[in-house]
Order: sequence, then C-alpha cells, then structure tokens
Amino acid sequence: MKKIIFVAALVSALVGVSATVLTSVLVNKKSENIKYVQTQAPKVQWANLSETGQPVDFTYAAEQTVHAVVHVKTVYKVENNQRTGRSLLDYFLFGDPFERDDYDYNQPYGLDPRNPNPQRESRGSGSGVIISSDGYIVTNNHVIEKANEVEITLNDRKTYTAKIIGSDPATDVALLKIEATDLPYIPFGNSDDVKIGEWVLAVGNPFNLTSTVTAGIVSAKARNLGVISNSDRMNIQSFIQTDAAVNMGNSGGALVNTRGELIGINSAIASTTGMFAGYSFAVPSQIAKKVVDDLKEHGVVQRAMLGVEMTDLTPETAKKYDVLTDEFKGVIIADVLSGSAAEIAGIKKHDIITHVNDVEVNSASDLQEQIARYKPNDKVKITVINDGKVKHFDVILRNKNGSVNIVKSNDELFESLGATLEELNASDLRKLSLRNGIQVKKLAKSGKFKEKGIREGFIIEKVNSKSVSSIEELKEILSSATGAVLIEGIYPNGIRDYYAIRLTD
Repeated sequence: MKKIIFVAALVSALVGVSATVLTSVLVNKKSENIKYVQTQAPKVQWANLSETGQPVDFTYAAEQTVHAVVHVKTVYKVENNQRTGRSLLDYFLFGDPFERDDYDYNQPYGLDPRNPNPQRESRGSGSGVIISSDGYIVTNNHVIEKANEVEITLNDRKTYTAKIIGSDPATDVALLKIEATDLPYIPFGNSDDVKIGEWVLAVGNPFNLTSTVTAGIVSAKARNLGVISNSDRMNIQSFIQTDAAVNMGNSGGALVNTRGELIGINSAIASTTGMFAGYSFAVPSQIAKKVVDDLKEHGVVQRAMLGVEMTDLTPETAKKYDVLTDEFKGVIIADVLSGSAAEIAGIKKHDIITHVNDVEVNSASDLQEQIARYKPNDKVKITVINDGKVKHFDVILRNKNGSVNIVKSNDELFESLGATLEELNASDLRKLSLRNGIQVKKLAKSGKFKEKGIREGFIIEKVNSKSVSSIEELKEILSSATGAVLIEGIYPNGIRDYYAIRLTD
C-alpha cells in the first residue's frame, strides 16, 4: 500500500513539473495562435446582484403577478366536409387532408347517413394576463384566433367563459373579457424603460402547468422575427428578447420586471425543436397597451401609417440607394407612397429617418414600433438626414385608406374583403330559384375575395351555415366570427362554389 501511495505521489509530482515546463514554453514561444496569457485568476462574483450590490429578489414580483396570469382554453368547432367527411375549413387552412398525418384513410368518401352533419372539435390552450379588476384580459391573437369558445381558469381554479372583445393580427395581441369583479391584475409598465441586461420574469402555463414562473434577462430589444403575416403588410414586429424559459402554453402570458409591472406579452420562442432553446420573445407593453385601449374604445385598432417603404441602413443598403453617410444609424426610405402622410409632409425617397418625436430609431422595426403607438390624425415630428443635412417634418399620420378618420370595425373588415355587395330583390331571387342571397357586384384590385378566387356575380347564400339575406346580416355574422369563415353560394350560371376566407391573417 505504501508503494502505491509513493508511486501516485511521484507521478503527481512529475505531472506538475511537466505542466510548469510546458506552460513556460508556451508563454515564451512566439506563436500566432497565442494572443493572450492569463497571468492571474479572474475575479469571481455573484451574477445576480442588483445595482445596489444586493442579490435580486424575485419573490415580490412573483407574488404580485402569479395570481393575475390565467389559463386560456379554446374550442374550435367546424362542420365536416360533405364530400370527404373532413372539415372544409381544415382543407383550405391546412391543405389537402391526404397530406396530413392524422387523416383517417378508412373513413368513407362521403357523409355518414346516420350522422349527416357531424362536427369536429379542435382544442388549444395558452395564457392570459388580467389587466383590470373588472375582468379584462390580454393574450395573443394566435391563442384565440380560431376559437368558438374561450374558457378562462384563474389561479384559484375558478372558471369563466370569456368574450372576445377584439384582436389584432398585426401585433399578435387580443383582448378578452370575463364577468367578474375585484380580480388581481398586473399594472402596465413602460417597456421603453426596459434595459438590456435587466432581470425579468415570465409567468404562464407551459404544458398546462399552471402558475409557472421563470427568470432571465432582457438580451435584446426591437427584434423582427418575421413570424407575423398579415394581408395589409402592416406587421408590427419589435419584440423584447429574453432568455427566460418560455414553452408551449406560455403564449399570452406575462413578462414582468422585478417590480411586478407588465412590460411584455410572451409570444414566441426561437427553437428548431418547438421547445425552449434559449431565447423567447414578447410584445412590448407600450404596443400592447395601445392595442388594448383601441379595442376597448373602438373594437378595432386605429393603425396610423407614415406611408413609406423602408430598410435598415447598412453599408450595403447605403450603396444600393446611393446614400452618403459616415454613420450607419437610422432607416432608409426606399420609397414614399403616393398620397401618404410622408409625401404630404415633404419626406423624400432615400431620406434617412433618425428620430420620431426625438426617439432614436435605428432599424425598420424601431420605426414600426414608434409609429404603431399613434392613431390617425396624430401629429409626429420626423427627423431625417438628406445629403448630410438634418431636417425636421411635422407629419399628420393617416390610416391605411389615406384619411385621418377613425376606422370602424365593420368598415375595416369590409374593406379587407375588397368587394362591392348588392342585396337581391324578390324578382332577382325568383329568377335564380333562390330564397336568399347578396351578390358580389364588383371586386377591388386587391382583397380577400379576389385572393381566394371569388368572381364578380357570385351570390353569397350562407356564411358559416347561416343564411344571408342582407348586407347587415353579413356584417353581423362577420363581426362575431374569428379566424376564418366558410362562404357558400352560387354563380348566375348555376355553378355552386364555396370559399374559406381568413378574417385575420
């Protein structure tokens, strides 16, 4: 035993001497691969110290917020396809059912005569944040966009049926309402004040695990992920990036600071597997609050538009647009839309926008985020650089129709259809052997009807299996629908057809 110990000690001593000699050789050898030599151990300190040098305490923020984050459960009911037994909405929204893994190849081609009108249910879940004691709840649009029913479960296990007040696909924000009082809620904080490196908490219901809190830091701001697709191309993507763990079910949950203030609505993760892989993204509270206020007051978001096509200022884009600059800060105006607020104010193509109301903008997502905070008819000061000269413009923002008026919910919805509709009188209906219907008299150059292939002359008989006899009836059906609708009808030549139209893209 003594020999073994002696041999081990001898080997250890030889290894130590060899390491010392090797280190000396490496330090003194002039090698291109060795740039720095560590001469002393780095200072080690706790990573979770606050500015005062005290450990960060997450318990206060967790206690203040966990009871105000709810579980959102959704049910989406669809009528089965009369030709295949599958849902028509499924076919149009998700493609050929034969390409889907869950298609039942043993299902007969046609309706089951014993069940001529079966329904299929699709279920989902996410999170939501109570923002007022009287039951207003903010969540993501993608959590509730297909829902026919929305159920809210509080942290104390009480359940409520929620009403969808409105949603905004462009920002992925939606507003719900439950009939309750004296509820715990999270106050809005100011996401503009959030600093990179600041500690934050994500509160939600991942994998249906209620009341889950995770912590991380803000790792970036104004991230444009390209995950929102909207038909009017007005996608507001300026996410707060954090490394707080967020997984499926966290969507719509709260991102809060250590004071327990709501600074974001958790929306997405960056992952190749669908599970958390290091980064999560939240809609800034300043955007969410503006959307919520609009939905409560108008039922639809009042979206202001500057009216420009823009791109980030980089050495490559500066060369492409022949812009002379020594600093790559700001946003290049690639084009100015005719009749837009920018054109009326005098902003020119290839101007570099650097500030909105004295707030610096260094990317297209920065500029989108700033403009998204305003309504049509609001005045903003836009600072630009042109040929090295700084200029200031007072711009009266407009809506996407080019006016300064407040947009009504039904007006915006019908505009997106891109069609002029006309009610049919009794004589017209008799000629076509119809009981009811309204006709598409004219199609705009663009719109949801044209995108789906609806042609002029098409007569709409039913929407979501409900008969339509007037434009007001159509408005009522569309205004209460979410996600997508199924339109059935006939052309004057007798050809019947149906179309699935997404109301929110």
